Amino acid sequence: MFNELYQKSLTLASHKSAKVFLAIISFVESSFFPIPPDVMIVPMVIAKKNDYLKIFMIATLFSTLGGILGYFIGVYFLDFGMSVVGFYGYEEKVLSLKNDLTSGTGFYIWLATLFLAGFTPLPFKVFTITSGMIDFNLFIFLLICLFSRGLRFFIISFLSFKLGDTFNAFMKTKAAMWSTIIGIIIVLIFLVIYFVTK
Repeated sequence: MFNELYQKSLTLASHKSAKVFLAIISFVESSFFPIPPDVMIVPMVIAKKNDYLKIFMIATLFSTLGGILGYFIGVYFLDFGMSVVGFYGYEEKVLSLKNDLTSGTGFYIWLATLFLAGFTPLPFKVFTITSGMIDFNLFIFLLICLFSRGLRFFIISFLSFKLGDTFNAFMKTKAAMWSTIIGIIIVLIFLVIYFVTK
C-alpha cells in the first residue's frame, strides 16, 4: 500500500495541477497521510526551476495548516488520533508524555522533539496529534510548525533548484540520515544559546 501511494504521489508531481495536489498532500501528511510532500517537491522543482520558491511556500503553508488539523484531531477526536499514533507504534510514548511535561524541562524537550519531527523523516502527524492530546501551547506549536517545515522544504526546494537530478538521487539514498543529523545539530545550537543566555 505504501509503495502504491508513493508512486501515485510521484505521478501527481508531473500533473498539470501539481501545485494543487502538493497543497493537498502537504495538508493531509501533517495529520494522517503517510507520504511526505518531499516526494513531490523534488521532481516539481526540477521540472519548473523558476517556481522553487512558490513550491516551497505552498508546501510550508499547507503543511502547517495540516498540522493544526492534526492538533485538533488530538484535542477532539482522541480515538482516531490514537489509531494514527498506534499505526506508527508511538502509543506508549504518547501515554507517558503528559507526565513528563509536568517537569520543568518537559516543555523544552517537547519543543525540540516537535522541531525534529517537522524537520526530519519522523512521522510529523504523530507529533501534531500528540501536541493536541497533551494540550501543548497552540501559538508556540504553530510557530514551530512554520519554522521546522519551512526550513525543511526551503532546503529541499533550493537544493533541487541548484543540483537537480544529483540531489534527487541523494534524496533517495541518504536524505533521512543527513536531515536527522542537521536537525539534531540545530536543536543543540538552540540549547547552547538558551543555557548560555539564561
